[in-house]
Amino acid sequence: MLIERIRGLMPASWQQRHPLVPVLRLNGPIGMATPLRPGLSLSGLAAPLERAFKIKRAAAIAIVINSPGGSPVQSHLIFKRIRDLAEEHGKPVFVFIEDVGASGGYMIATAGDEIVVDPSSIVGSIGVVAATFGFDKAIEKLGVERRVYTAGDRKVMLDPFQPEKPEDVKRLKTLQKDIHAMFVDLVKSRRGSALKGSDKLLFSGEFWSGSKAVELGLADRLGDLKGVLKERYGDKVRLVPIPTARGGLLRRLRPLASLDAPLSPLADDFVSAIETRALWSRFGL
Repeated sequence: MLIERIRGLMPASWQQRHPLVPVLRLNGPIGMATPLRPGLSLSGLAAPLERAFKIKRAAAIAIVINSPGGSPVQSHLIFKRIRDLAEEHGKPVFVFIEDVGASGGYMIATAGDEIVVDPSSIVGSIGVVAATFGFDKAIEKLGVERRVYTAGDRKVMLDPFQPEKPEDVKRLKTLQKDIHAMFVDLVKSRRGSALKGSDKLLFSGEFWSGSKAVELGLADRLGDLKGVLKERYGDKVRLVPIPTARGGLLRRLRPLASLDAPLSPLADDFVSAIETRALWSRFGL
């Protein structure tokens, strides 16, 4: 056959079909996107995930996570897309947590059939948080008058430039409780009997080292990307990076010329940088 003759002329290394594992790296906060600082979101990861799972020769999919969390919605959407693709293509998913897999980062990690961590990784933070500031006393001292016009008496709930209202805090905590319950149910459905510890401990929002996370059943084992995949698929396994970065420099700078943006992209990016720094600093990074 012609195909066999062509194969015979190819170098031996080209003819070998070693196990192949696509690798996607998910780095940074989730959902906190600005023109100059794209965050992790389903819209940015949908195409790379599709490319990885559609590689027919892939023995498995490896996802490397380094994220302090962020948007619960985007975290859940990314988790769901990974699981949908894994079931559709029948491929196992290995998740490797590097520095941090916390909050929404851990939610995404539970999409893995096996979660691998470093002994010093930070894992967990299964909870919901909302943080803001109160500027009402500051603007009063400055002689600034706050003027807000709305249709709907809850439209400016938790406005940082107005005094905090107990009823608004109560409504926020109710919302957080609903989101937390969804998070807890998801972790239980994915980790099942592997979990070792009370709900009060595991779902308090606390986070642990990678070694402790394995003890608690939040992760499966200690290890690293190359070591685990070589152990599973042999020394000849090929790791194929799948780019996840969105757009180039020009695409990121393009919004700077827009006159329609309600907030300067540079100012927006500055605020995002502060929020991002706050997320990482919670874990000492």
